[in-house]
Amino acid sequence: MSFSMETKNELAHVVPEKKCCMLAEIAGFIRMCGSIRLAGGGKFRIVTTTENPAAARHYKKLIKDYFGIDAALEVGQGNTLKKGRAYILTIGPEDLSEQILRETGILMVKEGMNYISDGIYDGLIRTKCCRKACLRGIFLASGTITDPEKGYHLEFNCSSQILAGDVKKLINSFVDLHAKVSARKKNYAVYVKEAEQIIDILAIMGAHSQIFAFEDVRITKEIRNKANRINNCDNANIDKALQAAEKQLGWIHKIQNTKGLRFLPDKLYDVAILRLDNPEATLQELADMMDPPMKKSGINNRFRKIEEIAGKL
Repeated sequence: MSFSMETKNELAHVVPEKKCCMLAEIAGFIRMCGSIRLAGGGKFRIVTTTENPAAARHYKKLIKDYFGIDAALEVGQGNTLKKGRAYILTIGPEDLSEQILRETGILMVKEGMNYISDGIYDGLIRTKCCRKACLRGIFLASGTITDPEKGYHLEFNCSSQILAGDVKKLINSFVDLHAKVSARKKNYAVYVKEAEQIIDILAIMGAHSQIFAFEDVRITKEIRNKANRINNCDNANIDKALQAAEKQLGWIHKIQNTKGLRFLPDKLYDVAILRLDNPEATLQELADMMDPPMKKSGINNRFRKIEEIAGKL
């Protein structure tokens, strides 16, 4: 099961405590995955489609608890590309579909005429608790989250630019969240890529178990990346030390082949012999081998003098 599906399954078991939050969550869900169809005589039918059975059962119960009606639930064919099932909730005129559309801020009136709004009705999300509930409904309807092992990406698929703007505004109403909008071929994506912000959104929606799972992966990745950085740094330092040793051996061999090592002052002679005996040792290791032990800077200065002598030959 994908990380996104596990997140939705957890959220589908979060039950709003207040009536206002129940309505906000229902509104978020219907707005994102619902369609409105004419049922004749100026009446409407609401059809919501989801590929998550837990979400379908959750909203069937939530709608019954709030509106007192029993939405029809049936199983159909899902996205042909995914070859999955679709869970379809249908609310007809006989089940107060028009009342539901009006209370969720989807069916509005202007100049005496009904019209379908394209965004999120502000009146439903005036309080923080309702904003949280609405965001949960939006995610259950159209949200996805990448497995943190693969990357950090949380996204909401929106059918219009206006709706995407409202979802972005809703997310950004919470402290330190900065969602962005990207235009796709036929829709718009509201997304967040920062790990800390994704964790905050999971907490806001109520996916607390998934926060722990996300954090476990993130910490493991950070430890792994740190170990790799240290290893790479160590390898780089080893390469650097070997290159320096190779140069030092070159100077020493030049002096040895032209003048002989006894040409060197005693202090430099000792260092040259030590390097010949320990061709792969670091400067610090050579410094520790000296009798008495020296500082790394001290032995480095002696090699500089050897370099100067070799350069003059």
